[in-house]
Amino acid sequence: MFFTDSAFIGISPASGHKSFTYAALDKDLNLFALADGEMDDVTAFIAGQNSATVAVNLPAGVNRGLAREMMKKKMLTPYQIRRTELRFAEHELREHGIAVTKTPASAELCPAWMQAGFELYRKLGKAGFQKYPEKDSTHQILETNPHACYCVMAGKVPLARLSLEGRLQRQIILYEHGLRIKDPMDFFEEITRYKLAKGIWPMELLYQPDQLDALAAAYTAWLAVEKQGKTTGVGDVQEGQIVLPATELKDRY
Repeated sequence: MFFTDSAFIGISPASGHKSFTYAALDKDLNLFALADGEMDDVTAFIAGQNSATVAVNLPAGVNRGLAREMMKKKMLTPYQIRRTELRFAEHELREHGIAVTKTPASAELCPAWMQAGFELYRKLGKAGFQKYPEKDSTHQILETNPHACYCVMAGKVPLARLSLEGRLQRQIILYEHGLRIKDPMDFFEEITRYKLAKGIWPMELLYQPDQLDALAAAYTAWLAVEKQGKTTGVGDVQEGQIVLPATELKDRY
C-alpha cells in the first residue's frame, strides 16, 4: 500500500465485477494509485493515508423533497411535480443542461450502486471523515459527479464516455488541467497504416471510462483543498451538495 502525506482520492462505481474504481493523486497531481476494488479494499486503502480528501461520484443521500416543494410553489401540474423526484442539486444541474441521474426519496427505491454509495459514506463517516469543507480536518469527504465535472471543464457537454473519442477527450482535459497521467497524444503517435490494417490499436495508453470518472473526482478533491475558491457547490447543504471543478456554472452546457 502506498502512503503519502496528502492524498486526494476519487471513487466511482465500477461497471465490471468490482464495486468501485478509485484513483489517488498526491499534492503535485501525481497519480499513485488506480485500481478496482470492493468496499473493504477501498476503505482499507483510504485508511492507510495520513491525510485524505475523498470525492465520491455517488449521491450522499436520498432526496428530501426540496425540488418538489419548490415546484409546488410555481403552481405546476401534478405531472410536472412528479417529474421533480430528484435532489435540488440534480435539479440545478439539469437546469444548466447537465443531465444527471435522479436520486429517489427512499433508499429502498434506489438502485444497488446508489445504495453501495450510501454505505460507503456511512463507513467513511464512522472512520472519522468530515463533510467538506472542514478546514481543521485531515480527513474530508465530498460528493461530485463525473459527467458534470467534464461538462464544466470542457465548457460543453462532452462526447459519449464509452466511445473512443469520448475517452480521448476526457483524458486530454485531465492532462491539460495538470494531472500527471499518460499523455493521450501518445495514442496517435503509436498509430501507423500497418497497425490500422491489422486492427492493432494502442488502447493501453488510454484509461477506461470508470477510471476517467475516478480521476475527475480525485482532481476535484485536490482542487477543493489546494486551490480553494476554484470549486463551486451546487444544491442544498442539508440535502447534499455536488462539488464541481469550476468557480461558476455557465447558463447552459
